[in-house]
Amino acid sequence: MSDTERTTIRAGREFEQEYRLDASEAGAFLIDLGEQLRDGDELTLGTDEWELPFAFGDPVELEIDFEGVGDPELEVELTLPGRTDEKAPDVE
Repeated sequence: MSDTERTTIRAGREFEQEYRLDASEAGAFLIDLGEQLRDGDELTLGTDEWELPFAFGDPVELEIDFEGVGDPELEVELTLPGRTDEKAPDVE
């Protein structure tokens, strides 16, 4: 499938995709994501079938949740607020 045939996920649409990866593949994804966060204010996620461009703003919310009872689990959640390109109205 070529880039022109990929579905672009835009505002006004709900989208969710879940993956089960090995740790090294998840780490590579997080490094690539981190580099996009560090280097700009837009990022693009995608596969051969879809792409999701996203312009983000500040502040970015980072949540760390550790459950140490029973089977220990660590959850790291990153929430990026959308950036608007709207301008304030003129004061006349």
